[in-house]
Amino acid sequence: MSQTPPIQSVSEKTDLVYGLHDNPPFFSALISAMTHLLAIFVPMVTPALIVGGALQLPVEMTAYLVSMAMVASGVGTYLQVSRFGAVGSGMLSIQSVNFSFVTVMIALGTGMKAGGMDENAMISTLLGVSFVGAFLVVGAAWVLPYLKKVITPTVSGVVVLMIGLSLIHVGITDFGGGFAAKANQTFGSPTNLGLASLVLVIVLLFNCLKNPFWRMGGIAIGLIVGYVVALFLGLVDFSPLTHLPFMTIPVPFKYGFAFDWHAFLVAGTIYLLSVFEAVGDLTATAMVSNQPIDGPEYTRRLRGGVMADGLVSVIATALGSLPLTTFAQNNGVIQMTGVASRHIGKYIAAILVLLGLFPVVGRFFTTIPSPVLGGAMVLMFGLIATAGIRIIITAGIRRREAIICATAVGLGLGVAFEPDVFSQLPILFQNPICMGGIVAVVLNLILPQDHSDQAVYLSDDLPH
Repeated sequence: MSQTPPIQSVSEKTDLVYGLHDNPPFFSALISAMTHLLAIFVPMVTPALIVGGALQLPVEMTAYLVSMAMVASGVGTYLQVSRFGAVGSGMLSIQSVNFSFVTVMIALGTGMKAGGMDENAMISTLLGVSFVGAFLVVGAAWVLPYLKKVITPTVSGVVVLMIGLSLIHVGITDFGGGFAAKANQTFGSPTNLGLASLVLVIVLLFNCLKNPFWRMGGIAIGLIVGYVVALFLGLVDFSPLTHLPFMTIPVPFKYGFAFDWHAFLVAGTIYLLSVFEAVGDLTATAMVSNQPIDGPEYTRRLRGGVMADGLVSVIATALGSLPLTTFAQNNGVIQMTGVASRHIGKYIAAILVLLGLFPVVGRFFTTIPSPVLGGAMVLMFGLIATAGIRIIITAGIRRREAIICATAVGLGLGVAFEPDVFSQLPILFQNPICMGGIVAVVLNLILPQDHSDQAVYLSDDLPH
């Protein structure tokens, strides 16, 4: 899940060592590529692990989802940075798995399993509706200029906030040991809580350091330390790593293709809401790359980036990955390193595809114990929610915006706490993210503007 940084003015320029079209030397490019991968690798593989664990998928199926996430992210990143005709932003826009779909996939999949579907039928349906829904993003790319009244920081911020708040339930479940621990009565045991807390403390400590490289690698370091401790505690099961083929060959629609209209309504809505987030992410990338954020060139980059988002999700879901989106974490890496060269994306793409083709990589991630993941995810998902608040405040808060946020979050969280409250309504309104996003869009369109109301802005000049 990407986190959109606050919007800066057009006049502000970032000091760049390598500009958008510069081609750095091989070693410098490789170092920059590895730095970007450090920022996105854990969030890239985590969604498949969460969905696989929550839906109790077979290990080989979860591993395939992880492998295809890497392959699809590599293909998508190459498409974005290369800019083929009208497709792609032509900027260092890194593609990764869209966290928006995690809770949706879990909710829909749980309902399908309760209805008697086996794992293959369930996954084929979830990926099938995601495949068709991705074309909505492609279509939305052509109407972006007409969506300015809808795509506002308030609306996109509420969507990101709801995504973070919805995912926290998943994170805290793994913190206590995961669904398997609930089944064997070890959920919330001192061992699980201690292991998760250790990871959380390490991530927090590294995030307090001044060195940006250590801060960026904090989550990965916390997971590594937690994994090593879990090894000594005998909590790591290496059986999934036995009898593996040398390579994972991507197979389109490996588990078949199925479609369900109710699931499509939910997935389609999430896709359309994710367009708001993509616009913010691409705008932030343009700013840190010293590119214009208005005018025809900006519009072309925005349209190409959103169109690539849609086409990449078409490819990803066909191969067997969850849908993808543009990650804004990489904007922080651009600012930190001063390297905005789009050619770096080609190195990143090649590394991701290579990693995804070797099954041992995907299977290895399935051996990470739930408490280790939970310790990192609680913070990660909390940061997503915080990013949503930051987006909302960036454009200023008036009474109107406060009412929109309060109503949307209130109804969205209400659905999360009491899922049956809207059971008589279409399934669209039974998902927290959909409910919060739809309410924010509708209220943003119908509530009158009051320009006499003084806006409150996020300021760096506040007293400490």
